[in-house]
Amino acid sequence: MKFIVSSSALLKQLQQIGGVINTNTVLPILEDFLFEIEKNKLTVVATDLETVMKVHLDIEAKDSGKVCIPAKILMDSLKNIAEQPLTFNIDKSFGIEITSDNGKYKLMGENPDNFPREPKADDATGFTMTSSALVTAINKALFAVSSDDLRPAMTGVFFELDKKGITFVATDAHRLVRYTRKDVKCPQKDSFIVPKKPLNLLKGSLPDNDDELTISYNSNHLFVVHGGTELVCRLIDARFPDYKVVIPTDNPYKMIVNKGDFQSALRRVSVFSNKSTNQIALTISGNKLQLAAQDVDFSNEGNERMACQYDGEDLQIAFNAKFLIEMLNGAETPEIIMELSTSTKAGIIKPSEQLEEEELLMLVMPLMLNS
Repeated sequence: MKFIVSSSALLKQLQQIGGVINTNTVLPILEDFLFEIEKNKLTVVATDLETVMKVHLDIEAKDSGKVCIPAKILMDSLKNIAEQPLTFNIDKSFGIEITSDNGKYKLMGENPDNFPREPKADDATGFTMTSSALVTAINKALFAVSSDDLRPAMTGVFFELDKKGITFVATDAHRLVRYTRKDVKCPQKDSFIVPKKPLNLLKGSLPDNDDELTISYNSNHLFVVHGGTELVCRLIDARFPDYKVVIPTDNPYKMIVNKGDFQSALRRVSVFSNKSTNQIALTISGNKLQLAAQDVDFSNEGNERMACQYDGEDLQIAFNAKFLIEMLNGAETPEIIMELSTSTKAGIIKPSEQLEEEELLMLVMPLMLNS
């Protein structure tokens, strides 16, 4: 079997799906790419048994066939080969010879029959959305996903589908993000949890533009197709916590503050906070916001004052500074609104303005104030 492919085109496609492959795999064949050749079309597949990614590209080939090629050695060699056509020759015992303009490289492939089969999209329900809508949703939700394997439901992003739109929710019990897109029409009310790894892979391989994606799902898997790239992943089989009960409906105090200034002040003051809690106390009175952090063990202390617009009673409340800094990244407006109530109730952060088709709400649990 023989085919000719552009070195840079092949490398670009392999880099899109290479992230699927784990370094320490259970089965040696999972360290390989599966190459399938059929009539001038090459399909390359990578899997870790939970997630499958596939790319298609045009090649020159007379034959059809399959071979498994070790991913690391192939990608490392392609990174060092200048743009040129490469000829792949595969013999009956899966030995691979790659010929370039001025070199010849040999490596041993594996029998493609041992490569795991990918899940089929049986009984799948589908809908479409733009690539940028999904990328934005992943970016806004992913940081709040839990890494606690004892609570599997929280280790992914909850997709809540409705005929009026789609909502993405992520929480680790200390903070929560809810992002809704009203410009996506789903066929029915439904919900499922998508793990963190495939979402990270999608974020890296999808363009931030208005290309249309086809998303479909059944009881076990999610299928995403964009042009020549396909992703299939196993859904998390667990029940997502009832997040709606956590979101306070009556936070009467409102503080409006410049996002950039607030984030910078948090970064400066948090240097002096306790390294295990990152606690920073906010004291709000009138139009002044005071930020204070201290680490009693090392006698470190940091204080700053800044202006804000505040409507409510004087309040002192403490948060994890690291969480606040990360959450402020999600709001893309010059100012943010913080809705507060008491020092023991969750605070809500929202952008000061929201587009008609999207809605973002972030919630952060307070810490106990150092007396």
